[in-house]
Amino acid sequence: MCSVGDGFGVDIQDVLEPKNYECNDCGNKFQGIGKKVTCPACQSNSVKLA
Repeated sequence: MCSVGDGFGVDIQDVLEPKNYECNDCGNKFQGIGKKVTCPACQSNSVKLA
């Protein structure tokens, strides 16, 4: 896709800002970035925003 002039209206700061998560499997609390966050303690994908 080609874009000329203005950007796409995506705020990159919101994407790159770490968010607090909690693992539903082991209860570990951690910070993560992105859409597919994995628990660093048990590698579970079952996480929620804390």
